[in-house]
Amino acid sequence: MIEGDDMRKRSKAGLARISTYAGVAITMGLAALLCSCTGNDGARAQSNGGARVSVGVTKVTRMDLKRTLTLSSELVPFQEIDVYAKESGYVKDLYVDYGSRVKKDQLMAVLEIPELEAQLKQDEGDIKNWANQIGRAKNEVKRYQAVYTALHLEYQRLNGVFQSQPGLVAQQEVDDAQGKDLSAASQVDAAEANLDAAQGQLAAAQAKLAHDQALYSYSRITAPFAGVVTQRYANFGALMQAGTGSSTQAMPLVTLSEDDLFRLTIPVPESYVRFIKIGDAVDVRVPSLDRHFPGKVARFSVDVREDTRTMHTEVDVPNPQRVLLPGVYAEATVALEQRTGVLAIPVQAVDRSEGQTTVLVVGPDNTIQKRSLVLGLETSNNVEVVSGLAEGDQVVVSDRSGLEAGEKVSPKPVPLMEYQESSTS
Repeated sequence: MIEGDDMRKRSKAGLARISTYAGVAITMGLAALLCSCTGNDGARAQSNGGARVSVGVTKVTRMDLKRTLTLSSELVPFQEIDVYAKESGYVKDLYVDYGSRVKKDQLMAVLEIPELEAQLKQDEGDIKNWANQIGRAKNEVKRYQAVYTALHLEYQRLNGVFQSQPGLVAQQEVDDAQGKDLSAASQVDAAEANLDAAQGQLAAAQAKLAHDQALYSYSRITAPFAGVVTQRYANFGALMQAGTGSSTQAMPLVTLSEDDLFRLTIPVPESYVRFIKIGDAVDVRVPSLDRHFPGKVARFSVDVREDTRTMHTEVDVPNPQRVLLPGVYAEATVALEQRTGVLAIPVQAVDRSEGQTTVLVVGPDNTIQKRSLVLGLETSNNVEVVSGLAEGDQVVVSDRSGLEAGEKVSPKPVPLMEYQESSTS
């Protein structure tokens, strides 16, 4: 019995200690929770009344904005042609080779054309022959005119006597004189017709000589424009076929390329066509040379292709020092829109949501303000402000997710990263 009572007493004492420990633990937890709540309230109070949130800002300034379009294409010579022979002949003289630079109308080769040379001699002989025929025809005209003059005077005298003194001269004599007069007149007309025919034949012979001389002039092959010979296909003594017929497999003499002016063909997308104008300046960058060259829009097709929805546009690129080479790729940057001295802010400062365009501004009292904007020209880095801001205003460019209008902040000017304009190939 004594042992049983002791056990019950010990059990009650243990339960009393456990209850005491549990109470202490609960009390400490509540105290900690109260301390935690008190500390948060103090931190918030310190944030609201003491240290402020730092935000990155930049000032609204005036600047020049330019919206550009960059397209890649291949540089080609302004003109490049194959020079053919107009008449078939053998290469007698050849004055150019690969890389030869020629001026306009400079002689490049001479052909030997025996058939035309013989034809020219025949033409000259025909001209001499018909010139002699004309000489003889003129003499005949003079002789017949002299005979006609004598016979005509004789007829007039006899007819005059017959009219004034009837019976003195027989009618038969007057009729014979009149017949000889008319016959002589017809002989004069025939001689003059022969003279006209001979003169016509002479003119035809002279025209044929001029025609054959024009053909023979093609034996001298000259440069149609100034440039450089990029290909040579013929050698001395080679037979050059005339390049005027489709039935022969004619080979050109050389390939001539104009290398002091290049042509860059770029496909301008439909959405940018309205900005392209003749004479617009173009910055042409050649990556392989790591150099920039000035160019300008020289011509465009004035229509948009249905398959690509682009407009064929050509940029002329002068190459006076002949640094550019045919076939290299270049990037053409065309200025689409430009604004000078306009108010502008960085693109990252603009918020576009729910159909509104807004920006957060730090006022003179370091309070956040939310303003609505009307924007103009936008580039990859900056955007024009038409209304809503004034020069010198500080706009927030850092994270704006936790900021609200009326909140006090600490503005910190920050540098901005510049982005390159995107290009279209």
